[in-house]
Amino acid sequence: MAFVTLSLAAIQQGAIGWIVVGALLTLFERLNPRGRSSMGERVSGIAFWAVSIPITAVLATATGMAMQAAGVRPLLTLPIFDWLAGAGLLALPVAVLAAAMVHDFFFYWFHRIQHRFLWRYHAVHHSIRDMSAVNSYHHVSEALMSLVLLTIPTSLIVADAGPALPLVNLALWLHIVWIHSPTRATLGPLRAVFVDNRFHRIHHSLEPHHFDHNFGAFTTLWDRVFGTAWFPAKDEWPDVGLAEVDQPRTIGEWLDLPRRYRTATAHPAIEPVAAAH
Repeated sequence: MAFVTLSLAAIQQGAIGWIVVGALLTLFERLNPRGRSSMGERVSGIAFWAVSIPITAVLATATGMAMQAAGVRPLLTLPIFDWLAGAGLLALPVAVLAAAMVHDFFFYWFHRIQHRFLWRYHAVHHSIRDMSAVNSYHHVSEALMSLVLLTIPTSLIVADAGPALPLVNLALWLHIVWIHSPTRATLGPLRAVFVDNRFHRIHHSLEPHHFDHNFGAFTTLWDRVFGTAWFPAKDEWPDVGLAEVDQPRTIGEWLDLPRRYRTATAHPAIEPVAAAH
């Protein structure tokens, strides 16, 4: 009974969160459009999220309860907020940024694993040609992949931001959705450190010379360190999607795309490339 109650609460929280985030960012996209931005194309994205959210919530609840029952504890805790205790008012925002950057290190490598070993499933996300906040969906199978390869590792190595933790989660959520938005608003000079929609669009580009760059979702630091950064030129705003397969339009196409993609041209294997752009 506890599992059902917790699952329903997680589904409700996830649904409300996505409605708020999606609505705010869609409004922002419509007020600051760049390129094609169709409201009609977002309908299928909403349908895919309606399926993904309950599955993700149930899997996360089951995993959390299993780890708690097994007495699993973090192997390493980085007390970021305690380290910054003497920084006064700066402690909270710096803790948010530091914890987000630590999380993004794990996301960076999870993302690279997806491209190297799980591309057929991750290709659903890359197939999107009308990319937006709502159309930032993934294949339903990625809920399990993310749980195993990202959520569990980050629960074992924890960046403890103390009271800043809810802000860290909100910042990561808003940011990873916004970087898919087709808007003219960017981070300006801050994009040298933080990922914005221009930087991430390179990752989704149809142009072969952009392939396998810009894996980070929050900071450009890890792409810089591991030689996968490509900083777009001022007017570099490429078309996105996959040349060999169209984005899904129905629930059936969305679920079946990895099987159909099996016979399509595989994405190039990841090779670290230092790009001076």
